[in-house]
Amino acid sequence: MVREEVPTWCARRGFDSSRLAVWGWSMGGFGALLLAETYPKWLRMAAAFSPAVSPGDAVFTGVDKLRGTPVGLWCGRQDNFLKDVRALARALPEEPVRAAWADGRHNFGYWGTVIPDAFALIGAALSPPRT
Repeated sequence: MVREEVPTWCARRGFDSSRLAVWGWSMGGFGALLLAETYPKWLRMAAAFSPAVSPGDAVFTGVDKLRGTPVGLWCGRQDNFLKDVRALARALPEEPVRAAWADGRHNFGYWGTVIPDAFALIGAALSPPRT
């Protein structure tokens, strides 16, 4: 659906479906990263807040497929996933465009504080080239 139906729906409404990005938190962050790995270089960026990842899972084993896709990672310092998200940042084939660790837990209180930074980064990645 994300790969075929959503871009088609957007294109029919006049949106440029050649510039796409994904983002998500927790399991959605895992899914955003997995989608970027499943379709290498299809997305302009993948952003994940506190992604529910752990060494040996599908995201870690496919991490090399993220080469060429900018990745942003955010995780709270009091989040139980912090250790694994930091390990993922180190495992990426290219340095993340953003890796931010601030005070916060695995909840909307924390994610709400990082959304402006993440969306600014995503917006820049989706902006058409200046002519």
